[in-house]
Amino acid sequence: MTSRVAASPALPPAASRMLERARTELARRQLDAAAQSLANVLSLVPGCVEAVKLSGVVAQMRGEHARAVELLRRAGGAAPRDPGIHMALGISLFETGHAEAAIASLQRAAELAPDAAPVWYNLGKALKLNVQTEAAVAALLRALALDPRHVTARITLADAQASVGRIDEAAANLREVLKRHPGHAHAWFALANMKVVPLGRDDVLQLRRAIEEPGTSTEARILLSFSLAKALEDQGDYAASFEVLQRANAMQRGRITWDAARHRRHVEAIEHAFALPPPAPLDPGLGREVILIVGVPRSGTTLVEQILASHPRIEGANEILDLPNIVEEESSRRGCPFPRWVAAATPQDWQRLGRDYLARTERWRRQRPRFTDKNLVNWELIGAALTMLPGARVIVCRRDPVETCLACYRQWFSHDAEFSYDLDDMADYLIDFERLSRFWQARYPGQVLGLDHESLQSDPEGVIRRLLDFLALPFDPTCLAFHETARTVVSAASAGQVRKPLRRDTARAARYGNRLDGLRLRLAAAGLKSASPEAGWSRAPAARE
Repeated sequence: MTSRVAASPALPPAASRMLERARTELARRQLDAAAQSLANVLSLVPGCVEAVKLSGVVAQMRGEHARAVELLRRAGGAAPRDPGIHMALGISLFETGHAEAAIASLQRAAELAPDAAPVWYNLGKALKLNVQTEAAVAALLRALALDPRHVTARITLADAQASVGRIDEAAANLREVLKRHPGHAHAWFALANMKVVPLGRDDVLQLRRAIEEPGTSTEARILLSFSLAKALEDQGDYAASFEVLQRANAMQRGRITWDAARHRRHVEAIEHAFALPPPAPLDPGLGREVILIVGVPRSGTTLVEQILASHPRIEGANEILDLPNIVEEESSRRGCPFPRWVAAATPQDWQRLGRDYLARTERWRRQRPRFTDKNLVNWELIGAALTMLPGARVIVCRRDPVETCLACYRQWFSHDAEFSYDLDDMADYLIDFERLSRFWQARYPGQVLGLDHESLQSDPEGVIRRLLDFLALPFDPTCLAFHETARTVVSAASAGQVRKPLRRDTARAARYGNRLDGLRLRLAAAGLKSASPEAGWSRAPAARE
């Protein structure tokens, strides 16, 4: 949404007509036509602020955010009090990784248009994504005070409330959306995805009706089906839940491309690239502030981060993107994909990358000296991370392999989990993870620690003490009371769970009977057998160490 800047009185009639046409085309998302109409306006009136602004909006809608920033800044220079320009600029600045500048621009838009609900919504969304959650909640409440029917603002508010443990408030907001829009797929999924909010028999009926409603999109059916599977689980009907999960996953799998063989070749290439000893670091202590927590989704990484973030010397940064972004940018700079450039990197290159990472993550050390980085793709980048940051420490989280695969299969992910919608794909991915993780543990024995979820469940204090010893930190009892720690947890599927004391009865696979036997055989053939609290993660004798 953008506010209009009045056209100059000198705007020729033809340019005025083309500008109005561009607005109509933009409203219809006819982006190529709108771009051409705006180009025609600017050919007649190069200084037309509205045309420059709308050209920026077109670029933004195309995903060309760097171009959008350029155009919107030019428009803002000519119309510094246009809130629409500041709002659109803030959105594209955020998308290009300039979070603080984006928030400043959105705050300026709110100052200029304090009664505009979309401005407050976009500000709240940016604050939430930047983990400024309480400020985000305030902005989103302001948006809803101005427009109580703003559905996206209410769902975003619920997500923010859940991330700081305000589960009841979050559920109430989602129920409010569903009262007005009974088939709203994203509201249903957000409610189900909190995990700790039970869904009842009436919810099962409503979800079935919404799925069967004519005209329901494929994406909506997928979200509603994952929600229905959770509701059926809550009723104890695991057979029906699994049938729904199979349909939901099949629908999602048909919408994505995942090549397990290609991914395995990538993992093998990473292992080969880091098989030789790394170059001696210029500063062996660089990165001592960094604690990487890696694992596949639903393997307990959020719980481990919550435990560590309860320590007075550790900040939890959640799933930040800095490490993969730095590796991707270095690959782009070299014109060569990772890990092919690893052999050519010098100690100076690695130190430059390490310092860049520390500069980007400086905000996480303003209150406490150390911080956790829990991005779930980092398990592939441990070699790069420890060569960049030789003082860093890595915790590899593992959970019973069947439970891990099932937990992922029960979960719809918004991104970066294309492997999870087929149990064979999921098994392949877990096998790749285990292979490379064992390699890292053998390659960097003093810097990489394996942590089994079942061991943590059976002996929390003992495991936490060993974990803190590995990090050269004193034991602190707040780590045992992690569920009382007030902080933002961005993983919606885990935010409610880590607010509760540690449980031992979280295993679910047995409830599905023989439906997972194929998965069990597939994992066992690769040397990954179900764990027990006593045995931890089972390994085949022939497993590569």
